[in-house]
Amino acid sequence: MTRPALSFEFFPPKDLPGSFRLWDAVQNLAPLNPDFVSVTYGAGGTTRKLTHEAVTTLTAQSGLRVAGHLTCVDASREETLKIANEYAAVGVKDIVALRGDAPKGSAGFAPKPNGFQNSIELISALSDTGNFNIRVGAYPEKHPEATSQAADIAYLKRKFDAGATGAITQFFFEADTYFRFRDACAAAGITAPIIPGILPIENWDGVQRFAAQCGTHIPQVIADGFRNAMRDGTETLLATALAAELCDDLLQGGVEHLHFYTLNRGTMTRNVLHALGYTAERALQNVA
Repeated sequence: MTRPALSFEFFPPKDLPGSFRLWDAVQNLAPLNPDFVSVTYGAGGTTRKLTHEAVTTLTAQSGLRVAGHLTCVDASREETLKIANEYAAVGVKDIVALRGDAPKGSAGFAPKPNGFQNSIELISALSDTGNFNIRVGAYPEKHPEATSQAADIAYLKRKFDAGATGAITQFFFEADTYFRFRDACAAAGITAPIIPGILPIENWDGVQRFAAQCGTHIPQVIADGFRNAMRDGTETLLATALAAELCDDLLQGGVEHLHFYTLNRGTMTRNVLHALGYTAERALQNVA
């Protein structure tokens, strides 16, 4: 039986200590033989240069298949496609194409007059190059700006029609949330793979903020559990158990790929996967 695939998301480091943390996370998780790893953009395109550097470095030095994030924010079409071409030149074959979040303090996403107006335009342009496997974002609980779940799924289908080959979901905390979304997408005629995104809860306060921003529901049982765990000092044990249980439920339901939002911390994700029976399959490529 083929083992379900794995992938991991990292963010670009902003300083030397951050670079060490990223490399430590990569070293922790690379032996689990991920199908790919991805590197994010910051809100408002604030880490564009750092993302490019991280993608290029990991591609050259880690031996992993690296997907670079690319957004429509604060860049012309020419500037955006230049980055894509630079990715291709160093051997990057995967892009996660997103509209992107607006810069902090702004009223909302506002495309540049000479930039891509939305993710569908970006996906179409990337598809026309023929250079990339293109994944997109998906929201099991509806994008905060969408008028309805049905409208959100219809927009997701337009992304696939424009050339996307797969999707990665926003994080969620109950397997049924993903299964309902997967079934609704299938009913809408979407046949491409939709990979569930998993966020192990390493920072309870931070996760609550993230969830509020993206419309993710936190079940009361999890909130109660963390309140008790913080009192007892058992947050890490609880978070590992919750993530492992969620992943097991997904795998039992036929999921063939798990994507982890690591926040550049590899230990908990590795422990979750060890609990599921995943063990090291490869060594990180040696760097001269």
